[in-house]
Amino acid sequence: MRIHFIAIGGAAMHNLAIALKIKKYHITGSDDIINDPSKTRLIAHQLYPDELGWHDGRINKEIDAIVLGMHAREDNPELLKAKKLKIKIYSYPEFIYEQSKLKTRVVIGGSHGKTTITSMILHVMNFYDKDVDYMVGAQLEGFDVMVKLTEKNDFIVLEGDEYLSSPIDKRPKFHLYKPNIALISGISWDHINVFPTYEIYKKQFEIFVESIVEGGSITYNSDDIDTKEVVGNTNRSIRKFDYSLPDFNIRNGVTYLQTVEGELPLEIFGRHNLSNLMGAKWICQQMGVDEDDFFQAISCFKGASNRLEKLYSTNNSFIFKDFAHSPSKVKATVNAIKDQFDEYKIIACFELHTFSSLNSDFINEYKDTLSNADIAIVYFSKKTLESKKMSNIEFSDIVKAFNKNDLIVFDDSSKFKDYLSSMSFNKSVLLMMSSGNFGNIDYNDLKKLLLN
Repeated sequence: MRIHFIAIGGAAMHNLAIALKIKKYHITGSDDIINDPSKTRLIAHQLYPDELGWHDGRINKEIDAIVLGMHAREDNPELLKAKKLKIKIYSYPEFIYEQSKLKTRVVIGGSHGKTTITSMILHVMNFYDKDVDYMVGAQLEGFDVMVKLTEKNDFIVLEGDEYLSSPIDKRPKFHLYKPNIALISGISWDHINVFPTYEIYKKQFEIFVESIVEGGSITYNSDDIDTKEVVGNTNRSIRKFDYSLPDFNIRNGVTYLQTVEGELPLEIFGRHNLSNLMGAKWICQQMGVDEDDFFQAISCFKGASNRLEKLYSTNNSFIFKDFAHSPSKVKATVNAIKDQFDEYKIIACFELHTFSSLNSDFINEYKDTLSNADIAIVYFSKKTLESKKMSNIEFSDIVKAFNKNDLIVFDDSSKFKDYLSSMSFNKSVLLMMSSGNFGNIDYNDLKKLLLN
């Protein structure tokens, strides 16, 4: 089968392209910009386009199907040519569903935690050599490509993103998977550019629950009021399993989970991660792993890439990196660091990078998210505002929105980096939170600051 990927450089798209080439499909692709790690992986699998950019000459009747990524536009010349030739066009989630219709689909949804929960499940399955198919949006230790599609595996584990499927398919991705086993980790308003009110955003999770196949199941975080309400209101003939924050304690920088067998030391920490762990436990039990075996495996889980990831440490200082960008994620991450390193100085840096975070109508949602930081810094790029065609933000409005009078704000990456260079990191935790890159900051330079 010949498949062409329009916007092959996306995090999920390039992984799917590689997975299909491993299945011996004939794969081609295009994009106007491809960054690492996608670039390096595509080159390694001989899938990197000969030339960047969109060229309708790539599209011909020999192509069996198109997989269309969100990075492309509706007027993309390759897309228009494919429509003219009446080639079948799939969004990413549509194609995943077509590949998994005969499997037991496990779909992990939620405004936050879905990548971590999916990664936890895959870690446990890998620990016990249980072969499953999967799709997850972050790199996981021990996995080369984060999409796997086989003919033989019974289960497929999917990270259920609520964002739109493609430029011509405005349905959220997780509406298309039709799960047999589903999970919702929590509901907290995000993606204001496509869900302008919280009610519209919340409605997407109601639709997700209704998409679960008859006789399936929903596992949900009962500590989250809106999640509990959404699940409670469904009349679908499905089983319901709730989970909540477990008992735990912290000693000498290590989090211990309380189990019936005693204390279990963990590599991860933070209340949100412990809640995620309990959700993953319920899913793994439904996939045939009992509770004791789950705990044994999860004790060595170190987390997914960019999710509260420890980059560097010395005897008395640490640097953590986190993908946090929505208000709930930022607050949970800062609080997790504060709980774990209560006697350390917490330096929290957050980049306003997404459309929602830079929106003047949404930014007030960040109120008190950085309250537990001893030093709080917010950075945003004027270039990002220009590229998204958004108005400039006043520093005073950011300080007011976060409700932190001593908040430090930068819109110049050089000044931001100089400020960090001037600081003392003795007995400190530096937390870098962004879905961007803080103006191309070099984390090796930050490591040198700690060492000095």
